[in-house]
Amino acid sequence: MDLIIDQEQLLADFLQYVQIDTTSDAHAPLEQVPTTAGQTKLALILQQQLYDLGLQQVKLNPKNSFLTALLPSNNANQTGTIGFIAHLDTAPDYKGSQIHPQIHVNYDGSDIHWNNGLVLSSQQFPNLQNYIQQTLITTDGTTLLGVDDKGGIAGLVSALRYLVAHPEVEHCNIKVAFGPDEEIGRGADRFDVRDFAADFAYTLDNGLVGDIEYETFNAAQAVIEIAGTSVHPGQAKDQLVNAISLGEMIDQLLPASQRPELVDGHDGFYLLTNFSGTVAAAQLTYIIRDFARAQFEERKNNLQKIVDNLNQDLDYPRIKLHMADQYYNMADIINLDRYPLDLAQQAIEKLDIKPNFVPFRGGTDGSKITYLGLPTPNLFNGGENFHGPYEFVTVESLAQLAQTIVTISMLYNM
Repeated sequence: MDLIIDQEQLLADFLQYVQIDTTSDAHAPLEQVPTTAGQTKLALILQQQLYDLGLQQVKLNPKNSFLTALLPSNNANQTGTIGFIAHLDTAPDYKGSQIHPQIHVNYDGSDIHWNNGLVLSSQQFPNLQNYIQQTLITTDGTTLLGVDDKGGIAGLVSALRYLVAHPEVEHCNIKVAFGPDEEIGRGADRFDVRDFAADFAYTLDNGLVGDIEYETFNAAQAVIEIAGTSVHPGQAKDQLVNAISLGEMIDQLLPASQRPELVDGHDGFYLLTNFSGTVAAAQLTYIIRDFARAQFEERKNNLQKIVDNLNQDLDYPRIKLHMADQYYNMADIINLDRYPLDLAQQAIEKLDIKPNFVPFRGGTDGSKITYLGLPTPNLFNGGENFHGPYEFVTVESLAQLAQTIVTISMLYNM
C-alpha cells in the first residue's frame, strides 16, 4: 500500500504554525507556564485541529500547558500505546516574530539571495544540494523559520490526518503531546508521564531525514561569582584585587582544546556563555557537557578544583561556584531496552530511508522525560540550520516524518 501524505495540507499547516510567534522567554518567572502567550495561541489552534480530527481525550492541561490527545487503536490485536511529542516554542536565540516563509517549488540548487544582503549559499551549506527538485521552505533572511519544532508539529498532525482519513490502516493507540518551553529547558520538568500513559514515546525534534537520536549530553550549568577589591590604580599595589583578572584565570585554566568549536561526535566540552563584571565584582556562566557520566562528573570536579585552588591563594575565598545538573544522557536508560530504537529503525527501512543513529549534541525534552519514567528517544523533523536565518526544510522531508510516524504506529504490536 502506498503511504501518500497530503503535502498541500501539510504545507498549509506548517505555514500557519510558523507565523505564530512562540519564542520562549528564559527570563520569565519560573512559575509562569508557558513563558509566552504565543505558545498558548498555537496550542489552542492545535486543540481545535485535534477536535476536528475526532481525537479523544483532548486536553490542554492548565498546570503544565501540555496539550495531549488520543487516537485509539483500530485493531484489537494492537493494544499498546506509543507517544509522539513535539514542542510549541521556538528558540529565543534569534528573532521569531513576523516570519515570512519563502517557498521555492522545484528548487534548482542555486543560491538564495535575500533583500538584507544575506545569502543561503550551497557553498556554505552544501546539504542544499540534497534537496534539488523538492519544495524548499526558507526564511526571508530576517528571522528564524521555526522548523524546530513546528516541523515536528506539522509532521505529527499530518500523520494523524492520514490515519483518520484511512481507517483501513491498522495502528496501535497513539498519544500525542505538544508542550511548552523546550528551548529554555523548562517544559519537560512538568510533564505528567502517568497521565500520558504511553509504553514509550518519541520526540520529533531536529535531525536529518532518517536520524534516530537516543544519546544526549549529560548537562550542568555553573555560575561563578567573584568578589574583587577596587582601589584607585595609583594606590593599588598590594591592595587591588581585579575580579575580571581572576575570571580570566579561571577560563585559562580550563583545557582550551575542550571548547565546543573544537570538538564533535561524542566529545564533551566547557563553554563560557557569559562573562560580565568590573574590578570589584565579576560573574561567569559556563555550561558543561559530556556523553559519558563518569567524564561528566570529572569535568564538574575539575572546575571545582580550579576554584578551590585559586581561593587558597587569595586573602579569603573570593570565588563562589554554584553548579547544578540540568539533564542526563537518556542512553543510559534506553540501552536497557532498545525496542523503541529497533522499531524506529524497522519503520524507516520499510520506507526505503536509510536509518542513521547519531549522538545528539544537546538535549531534548526526551532527556528529561526518559528520566521521569517514559523512554523517549528522538526522531528527525527534517530541518537544517536551526535557530537562525539560514534555517530551512522541504515539504518532502516533513512528509517523510509523517510517513515514519504512521509506519511506526502500524508496526507496533505489543
